[in-house]
This record gives sequence, structure tokens and C-alpha cells, in this order.
Amino acid sequence: MDLYEKIKELASQKNVSIRQVEEKLGFANGTIRQWGKKNPGINKVKDVAKYFNVSVDFLLGLDDNQRKKEPVDFADFVDDNKVNWDEWVSFDGKPLSDEVKNAMKLILGKRLED
Repeated sequence: MDLYEKIKELASQKNVSIRQVEEKLGFANGTIRQWGKKNPGINKVKDVAKYFNVSVDFLLGLDDNQRKKEPVDFADFVDDNKVNWDEWVSFDGKPLSDEVKNAMKLILGKRLED
């Protein structure tokens, strides 16, 4: 699977279009689509890897492990400035409702105070 196909698959898993990824990252329309034919700059590949929370090696097909393994500090989950809930947390692959997010923040926040 080439770079473009891998990004297309990741976008599909995240329920976003390639165009939405390009907009979010500030890329020109069609930038990622061109990567099926020509090689991108490493900085753009790093930006895409960070967006999908995967390694550059995974995107380039050098590593089969999709997710980066980084420790999660639960204190970050109660601070909206540190965590993008829609990117970090889901249930059965679907985003959480605002009501569930708020309940989880309250639970985690109270537990951390104990």
C-alpha cells in the first residue's frame, strides 16, 4: 500500500475526507492526492503522521505498528487545553457525545482530587 492509500485508509477510519485533512493541516487542495504519483516533503509527512497519531515509519510502510505508543496522563483529560477529545477518545470507533465527555471529565477530576 503506498503513502496516499495509507492516508486515505486512515482518513476513512477517522470519518474525514482527504480534503478535510488538507484543510486542517493548511495544505493546498489536492496536495495529498498527488502523493500517489510524487514524493512529498518530509515536513508534510510529519504533519500528517501527527494528525493521525501514527509514526512516519508507519505511513511510509517501514513499520506495521499503526499507533504511536505514548503514555497518557489522566490529568490531561480534565483540561480541555491539553486534550482534543474528538481525536483521543472514542467508543467503538465513534466520537463521544458532549454529555459523556463532561461526565468523564467530572469522574476523572474527582478521582484525581482523592
